[in-house]
Amino acid sequence: MILVTGSILACEDAFDDVLRSCLEHVERSRKEPGCISHDVHVDCQNPMRLFFFEQWADEAALRAHFAVEGTKAFIKSLKGRIVETSGTKIYRAEAIRR
Repeated sequence: MILVTGSILACEDAFDDVLRSCLEHVERSRKEPGCISHDVHVDCQNPMRLFFFEQWADEAALRAHFAVEGTKAFIKSLKGRIVETSGTKIYRAEAIRR
């Protein structure tokens, strides 16, 4: 299993639209082959930051996810509506268990 984390900091005036886009992205992603879970959470210390936590069956499923047109469109839609991104971090669950 592959674990993915990341966060974005939304512009205050665009937060509602960014959150809506994130929720749509999560719902679409959950239907993709190999998606075990895909969630977005509002940071309780900084309510403009949205945190993603994803679980994928394997690397092939994750690569396919990033290649889906919907994912590309989601990423492109954030331009100009977010202040920063933490960058995506990818972990192999097997390595974490050790």
